[in-house]
Amino acid sequence: MGNGQAIQFLPPIANDLRFTPEMLLEYMDHAGVDRAVLLQGPFYGDMNEYVLQAVRRWPQRLIGAAYLDLWSEHPREDFRRIVDQMGFRVVKLELSESTGLAGLHPGLRLDDPQLNWFWEESQQRGIVVILDLGNAGGKAYQTRSVDRLVKTYAGLKIVIAHLAQPPLKTPTDKHLDILWQEQVLLARHPTVWLDLASLPNYAVTAGEDYPYPMARQYLRRALELVGVEKFLWGSDIPGTLLNNTYPQLLSFLTRHCDFLSRSDMAKIVGENAMRVYFSMECP
Repeated sequence: MGNGQAIQFLPPIANDLRFTPEMLLEYMDHAGVDRAVLLQGPFYGDMNEYVLQAVRRWPQRLIGAAYLDLWSEHPREDFRRIVDQMGFRVVKLELSESTGLAGLHPGLRLDDPQLNWFWEESQQRGIVVILDLGNAGGKAYQTRSVDRLVKTYAGLKIVIAHLAQPPLKTPTDKHLDILWQEQVLLARHPTVWLDLASLPNYAVTAGEDYPYPMARQYLRRALELVGVEKFLWGSDIPGTLLNNTYPQLLSFLTRHCDFLSRSDMAKIVGENAMRVYFSMECP
């Protein structure tokens, strides 16, 4: 971000750089997906109103996660606007350095005492906070900070994105592997979960071909560490459509992870997410 690089983020068919809610619903129908959670990142800017319009039009199928920059000029006012006025019950903090808030605000710390108000209010209001902590070893990969937060705010609900971004490109790097395991182990806390969005995409960038045996190995290891109740399937479309079809992103799990029982699969593709996201009143 800000380094002059051009990144193709949408598949070539989206030649007008749009991916509308109607397009998403058609993809969902094609793959047999009933419900979805809409996430945002700083590379889009503040799209809260756009997301709100979509989830209000299709409340039985979509839940929206609000964009929030805790290091902006007026974060408390922004938080209360998206929660009190707009009605969001999910907030995503995209913290990665390349496309997230750590690129905009170098040196940010999740456990900065000046942010205590956010964690306290999120706990009190039952807000689900989604954290994209970037690559293992990066400045945003603040596992110890998150550990302190969930111990301090025992009722705070956190979802860590992308299976904590396993180091697929450097699988023999023991240091990065330890960092990844430490972050996965956060899901042993009762109110912490891990989503699987973009896991196939990370495998592609590491040179793997479908159905991504190394990515499946990392998933299996994570399951053994924290248990199946802590995993939420996700796709991360439209960006991931560069490398896979939407049905492939689902069948990577449902057809090729043969270490999962039918009951395990049901939990990961829907039941766990229903408990985390859809048990709340959301916009």
